Order: sequence, then structure tokens, then C-alpha cells
Amino acid sequence: MTHVVTSGCVDHKYQECVAVCPVEAFREAETYLIIDPDECIDCGACVPECPVDAIFADTDVPDDEEEWIDRNEEESVDAEIATGETPVLGD
Repeated sequence: MTHVVTSGCVDHKYQECVAVCPVEAFREAETYLIIDPDECIDCGACVPECPVDAIFADTDVPDDEEEWIDRNEEESVDAEIATGETPVLGD
């Protein structure tokens, strides 16, 4: 099992979740974060830290957000590792 970032993160990229991740599971897409399922150790530390409630266990992703399971897996392959630094969006 792994955790998944869903649409609530789009245009936010909050870094609180990255800061508590004990491995380098978070990746930076252009306007949101994603989780590399091959790196995620399913500790769940990121879930309570997400200010927009956008992170779920892959088995608990809401039905209308299920496409994000594949998006996290597919997009994490080429995405940079999130550093935990707050990005400037919209520049």
C-alpha cells in the first residue's frame, strides 16, 4: 500500500507533508506534489500534515479522485524529488 496526493493539492504545493516524510517519496509536478509509490513506506506521517486534506492511503482515495492513483505513479517517474522548500507559484 502507498499514499496518494489528490486534486486538493493542485496550485498549492504545501511542504508540511514533505518535511515529515522519512523517505524521499514526494515529487514536484508543475503545480502540485505527488508521491512516488515505489518510495512511499506507508507510514502515514504526511496525512495529518496536509493543510488541504489531499493525501489518502491508496485504498481510501475517494471515488471521484481515483485517477490520482495512476497520476501519482505515472508522473513520479520523471518528477524531481521535493525538497521541502516552499515554491513560488505563478511566476
